[in-house]
Amino acid sequence: MIIDIHGHYTTAPAQLGAWRDLQIAFAGGTGEAPDPASLTISDDDIRETIEVNQLRLMDDRGIDVTVFSPRASFIAHHIGDLAVSTTWARICNDLVARVGRLFPDRFLPGAMLPQSPGEDPKTTIHELTRAVEELGAVAVNLNPDPSGGRWSAPPLTDRSWYPIYEKLVEYEIPAMVHVSTTCRPDVFHTTGDHYLGADTTAVMQLITGDLFRDFPDLALVIPHGGGAVPYHWGRFRGLAMALGKPELDEHLLQNVFFDTCVYHQPGIDLLTEVIPTENILFASEMIGAVRDVDPRTGHYFDDTKRYVNATPNLTDAERAQVFEANARRVYPRLDRALAARGL
Repeated sequence: MIIDIHGHYTTAPAQLGAWRDLQIAFAGGTGEAPDPASLTISDDDIRETIEVNQLRLMDDRGIDVTVFSPRASFIAHHIGDLAVSTTWARICNDLVARVGRLFPDRFLPGAMLPQSPGEDPKTTIHELTRAVEELGAVAVNLNPDPSGGRWSAPPLTDRSWYPIYEKLVEYEIPAMVHVSTTCRPDVFHTTGDHYLGADTTAVMQLITGDLFRDFPDLALVIPHGGGAVPYHWGRFRGLAMALGKPELDEHLLQNVFFDTCVYHQPGIDLLTEVIPTENILFASEMIGAVRDVDPRTGHYFDDTKRYVNATPNLTDAERAQVFEANARRVYPRLDRALAARGL
């Protein structure tokens, strides 16, 4: 089985974006708050957007199951207040859960949290609980920078985040550390430097702290191949030494995992050479940041299965770990959900 642990509902029906535009206008002081009940998306609307997009590509590429969460760039925690984020999170989480119910053997829901700049992270616990217990979420996305580029939140190692981590450990849920849209598009490109810079920043925060001493069972997934981390692994090892930390395989790699959302062969070759196989999880993030065909290969940039298959750094047994076994180990609820379906 091939499990993609990083998918977003980037092709959601247009009604979702139209409703969000009204909410953004309200948050900016224009108009009334839109009623969630006014958003009407039918099962047929969902089927149409999934079958010709994500599901078609999964079938074409031989991907069996995707962990499917709300569109990352839509989350935009920096817009509005906690009430705005809470309403938006419920709508988006309900929608991806419906995808999971309509295609139970192909999609398992991940959830966004209703984070908001300046708010205590524990305010997200109610929605986290609902997503797991009522919607069947097997993972969550955790935004290390709800401000959208101002980095006003404390580092991920700060004790203010602990209520979330306690709940994640209780539920056996990993968190993908994933930012959303930048609040400064004039300076930062959302899916380019903002995403990849945040991935790198999150890892450095984890290196400088001692989070996993307090949470030895917490699992965090760094997307997009870890940003700059594998490429600069020697720098991070050296910095950890200078800070008096243990070697990274002990200090970091018992709890931190990297996905394969790296869109060229040399990148996957580097990832699989530097990072231990047991810390690599297959993912594509399709249909996402890079949607075009690479003219050099004639294949989609985000067809990451091809790169994993082609790398000389993995044996067949190690490839099976990356494609399936690691995901089942790191995502226990995913494993149990698949087993319940006979998968």
